[in-house]
Amino acid sequence: MKKDNYKWIALSCTTIGALFSVLSGSTLMIALPVIMKDLNASMNVVTWTIMGYMLAMTILVPSIGRMADMVGRKKLYVSGFALFTVASLLCAISQTGVQLLIYRLIQAVGGSLMVANSTAIVADAFPKKELGKALGINSMIISIASVIGPILGGFLINVGWRSIFYINIPIGIIGTLWAAFQLKETSVLSEKQKFDIKGTLTFSTGMLALLVALSFGGFIGWFNFAVIGLIAVSIALLWWFVRIENKTEEPMLDLRLLKTRVLAFAYASNLLNGVARGAVTFLLIFFFQGIKGIDPIVAGMLLAPMAISMMIISPISGYLSDKYGARILSSVGLLVSAIGLLGMMFITSTTSVAELVIWMLIMGIGSGMFFSPNTSAIMGMVPANKRGVAAGVRTMATNAGNVLSIAISMAIISSSISPDAMQALFIGTQVGSEGIAIGQFVSGLRMAFTISFIFSIIAAVISYLRGPEPVWSQEENAA
Repeated sequence: MKKDNYKWIALSCTTIGALFSVLSGSTLMIALPVIMKDLNASMNVVTWTIMGYMLAMTILVPSIGRMADMVGRKKLYVSGFALFTVASLLCAISQTGVQLLIYRLIQAVGGSLMVANSTAIVADAFPKKELGKALGINSMIISIASVIGPILGGFLINVGWRSIFYINIPIGIIGTLWAAFQLKETSVLSEKQKFDIKGTLTFSTGMLALLVALSFGGFIGWFNFAVIGLIAVSIALLWWFVRIENKTEEPMLDLRLLKTRVLAFAYASNLLNGVARGAVTFLLIFFFQGIKGIDPIVAGMLLAPMAISMMIISPISGYLSDKYGARILSSVGLLVSAIGLLGMMFITSTTSVAELVIWMLIMGIGSGMFFSPNTSAIMGMVPANKRGVAAGVRTMATNAGNVLSIAISMAIISSSISPDAMQALFIGTQVGSEGIAIGQFVSGLRMAFTISFIFSIIAAVISYLRGPEPVWSQEENAA
């Protein structure tokens, strides 16, 4: 098989995986109210079917990326596809909310195996000068899935919520077989490598404590004893993790990825962008349902403009980053996102849907300008034998930012809305402003969007301040 043909085949494999995992998540969000009633599940269990998946992905992806650098990306990617497919079947036949939660966590392991390897597989297959274009196409497909997901979910609810998981099975079987027969191991694997078990366990436990604390902080208060205790434990464990990695010959996470200014700033801008935009759709769903009284499925569809503009811009920005570099495009993209957030900072109870659509379009353009070039910069700057963990850290930074963003927003919103109204709005069983202090609620939204705007500006500055490319050893570059 010619290398030129193989790169497009590799991209098709990872694109099916991206479409698969994003569609699964976006269709499920719409179905939560129906699932809650049918399985007689509690609010906590239903919430954790979403949050648990996100937390598991954030924690697992870096260590799986390191494992892929050791044993090969194809094996883990195909295994992830197969596991995700089997877990979809288990989710479809769940009889209780707890069963669904457990099977979703199994799905998260499969999703982590796919996500940790997909970007690295593309980076292995494409030459550096075409990497931005390839990643832009991947981002475009993810955006398409974000647009289609709520619409498909609304249609499938009429068939039955279990069909949301059943539809994954034929796609999963095709994707697994296509990847198994078409993907190749293109990176040269070093022999007799050791897996850093001590570092992996310390990192995973520390990240779990931190993310659970951030998740619960918005619900039960930031000064709750349990939240403070978890944050203290996470700081101690992550500090110990850094000490372990500095003394280990073959660490789980090569800290040069974070010590090198250009990579550290690219990762930091990824994290801050996650904080800036992670809760935007979450907040707008509350506004559309709680203030405008719009049906949950229609409210989900109204978020499409952000994904559509991102879908159009992502491949273009990826192509341009191959020609002109990532620094300016990424930084300008974050500034454009900030303009969209600036518009949302002045939201009122009478703000029209049309006006919000304009701000969402601008945010989508900015996000499309940022993601592909920034990812291309990260993946193009590391040697082949570091791409798995480099991609894993990038995904972890984005997901951690999203979790923090939602936690901050929950803390702000919970002060202006009754617990019953929040629960009803969150799962879509209430449409309208009953139980909401509208003035306080809108002020809370403004505060949340203001914080997001500030983080987006900081992210733009950090993105622009990235320095020269890192210097790796000849052995690492040869790999």
